[in-house]
Amino acid sequence: MSNEVRLRNIEPNDLPIFYEQQLDADATRMAAFAARDRAAFDAHWATKILGNPEAITQTILVNDQVAGNIGSWPQDSGRLVGYWIGKEYWGKGVATRALAAFLRLVTERPLHAHVVKHNVGSIRVLEKCGFSLEREEGVEVVGKDVAELVFVLR
Repeated sequence: MSNEVRLRNIEPNDLPIFYEQQLDADATRMAAFAARDRAAFDAHWATKILGNPEAITQTILVNDQVAGNIGSWPQDSGRLVGYWIGKEYWGKGVATRALAAFLRLVTERPLHAHVVKHNVGSIRVLEKCGFSLEREEGVEVVGKDVAELVFVLR
C-alpha cells in the first residue's frame, strides 16, 4: 500500500466521516477538544467553516479514502491552520504530508497553529513542516486549564 496522501475540496459526503472522527475519545483527549453533538457539529461546519468565505478547507485523502480535514482561517492573532486526522491514520506520516501539501496551497505568512502541550505527534508535524514555537499559554478547554503551544511559520 503506497499511502498516497492528497487534498481535495470538501464534499458533502465527507462531513459524516469528519463527525465520526471528532467523536473519538482518544482524538478529543489528544486535541483537548470536546466532541460536538450532531446538531452542533453541523451548525459549526455550515457557518464557521464552509460558510466562512475567508476559510480555506480541504479533505485529506489517503489512497482515495477520507482520512481527515485541514483548514486555515483568519483569527485575532492572524491566519491559523488546523487539521484533524482520523485515528486509524495516526503515526503514518499522513498529517505531515497533508500539511506540507496544504502549505503549498495557502502561501500567506505568518501562519499560526495552536496545539496542546501533550499532543507530541502534532507538535512533530508542525516542526517537520517548518513551524517554530512562539509561546506557551494557558487556556481553558472543557472546563480545565491546559497548556497550549502557539507555533508560527514565517
